[in-house]
Amino acid sequence: HGVPITIRAMQEKTTPEEIIKKYHEMIKESFKKLYIEFDNFSGTHREIHFKLSQEFFLNVVKNGYTIVKEQEQFYCETDKMFLPDRYINGKCPKCGYEYAKGDQCEKCGTTLDPTDLIEPKCAICGNTPILKKTKHWYFTLNKFEENLKKYLESKSDWKPNVRDFALSWIKEGLKDRPISRDLNWGIPIPLEEAEGKVMYVWFEAPIGYISSTIEWAEKIGKPDEWKKYWLDPNTKLIHFIGKDNIPFHAIIWPATLMAQHGNWILPHNIPANEFMNLEGEKISTSRNWAIWVDDIANEFNPDAIRYYLCVNMPETKDANFYWKEFQEKVNEELANAFGNLVSRVLKFLNSKNNGIIPSLDNNNLSTLDKNILKNLEEIPQTIGELLEKFEFRQAIRYLREIAFLGNKYIDETKIWTLKPNTPEFNTKLYISTQIIFTLGLAMYPFMPASSKKILKMLGYEEEFIQSIKWEDIGKINIKEGKKISENIDPLFTKIPDEAIEKQIKKLKESATKEHVEIDATDETIDIEYFKKLDLRVAKVKEVYKIPKSKKLLKLIIDVGGIDKQIIAGIGEIYSPEDLIGKNIIIVNNLKPAKLMGETSYGMLLAAKDSKGNLSILTTDTNIESGSKVS
Repeated sequence: HGVPITIRAMQEKTTPEEIIKKYHEMIKESFKKLYIEFDNFSGTHREIHFKLSQEFFLNVVKNGYTIVKEQEQFYCETDKMFLPDRYINGKCPKCGYEYAKGDQCEKCGTTLDPTDLIEPKCAICGNTPILKKTKHWYFTLNKFEENLKKYLESKSDWKPNVRDFALSWIKEGLKDRPISRDLNWGIPIPLEEAEGKVMYVWFEAPIGYISSTIEWAEKIGKPDEWKKYWLDPNTKLIHFIGKDNIPFHAIIWPATLMAQHGNWILPHNIPANEFMNLEGEKISTSRNWAIWVDDIANEFNPDAIRYYLCVNMPETKDANFYWKEFQEKVNEELANAFGNLVSRVLKFLNSKNNGIIPSLDNNNLSTLDKNILKNLEEIPQTIGELLEKFEFRQAIRYLREIAFLGNKYIDETKIWTLKPNTPEFNTKLYISTQIIFTLGLAMYPFMPASSKKILKMLGYEEEFIQSIKWEDIGKINIKEGKKISENIDPLFTKIPDEAIEKQIKKLKESATKEHVEIDATDETIDIEYFKKLDLRVAKVKEVYKIPKSKKLLKLIIDVGGIDKQIIAGIGEIYSPEDLIGKNIIIVNNLKPAKLMGETSYGMLLAAKDSKGNLSILTTDTNIESGSKVS
């Protein structure tokens, strides 16, 4: 229910309902492409969520945690509406960025109030809004300061950056926060005196965690099952979020739950990550300085993407997605370490042992053999402990070390020099196979498709993986005498330089230098002013290059039976042959002007994008020349 939804609906000339329906499916498919699945992929524009959110609000009011305040808010007299923060654009008072929003400057990251903006404009019509009084319901957060402080101080196992950031809010003193807003999109405030007002997203969106669980319980036919997750003190509620959401999940959301006077559990941990930047710059979807999931998932192995994002996760400080580093990680670690290990073992099994997994002679184990098997046994506990501490980078790096260790074991034992069908040969080959078997099982949470691929080549189906408990991974021995697949496919393929160069070029070309959303920041005109322009359709009859000029072309055009001459600076893009016979749009009543000794009696209209691409305006049908454009 955020304001970006309504803005997007306006831009796409549709309804907010259609927007959320469209993007809900797109996001769901994007997750699917990266092998991310949900027990219940819900949304907040559902009856079950409306009902629960309104119950939460009424409890907050009933329990004495709201106050009604009158405030001044920007109001657009043209559009007859109060303007939410995102409906206001202007110059950032800190860095001077021309396209700052009413809540934040995207360029410098400063949090703003709409009244902070210099020369604020309505994002819909571009006019300057006025300040007008309105009434709103506020959540009295300061009443929870003491309880929140005790709660946060008890979380000694939280990431220091998360806990310290949340406690700094308490130290500064919590301020009343508006729950209601003047908007025609969202969950209505369930009070007669609040007609036309809806809930702020910060209040109702987290309630979606609960409403989604209730929805899931109903779907599986156990309508009370949700209570185990939200009312049982033994349940651990963990929020995986970005650092910009820390205050909402560590302060406001717990306070909302406390305000219910019920048995709701509070977040057990909030392992928030810092920001992932892109090529050294902050990601900006509005400037298209971003990598879109559909694009990258269609071009590259999804498991490779998962691996790089995990090994490079911004757990305690900002990190960067670098295309060349992505290539390096895939080629050097996934292809050379994981892929090479699996390929060596499986091909050796097929070529030297007829694809049959040999037997293990426990009485003929060297110190190296024992150490390797011990390392495999320790995988679930070591990785499990790292995951319990939310140290995903270390967990996947440990897995990588096992792959390195496997390659080293093969090199040190020189298995290719051993005589087949001897106890030593069988033991070394069995242990090599056990390494990729255990590695394949342990990879499943990180790189599920590659995990399944390894195990399938070893003769195991996905059902086998699903039946295994994590703590048993290091104890399960691969079955002796089992026949492996004869078709051995590469686990990972190396990414060539040209594929990365293509992505870097695409990123730079698609990223706009300035804000490209529909921001009405220029001076606006009224309809009477627009009517002064005589825009006409003209047919191009003749075109000539103007001597000593690369850009200028002389066009002889027919405007409703009258021939006119105009000069246009489009010669580097269009040849005379491109233009003859075309319909173009001209400003017909422009004062004559001299260019390179030639007189122009009008002006051709063309569009130019941020990359310098030029396109003349034309008509989609062969409409009569001289037709008025309005």
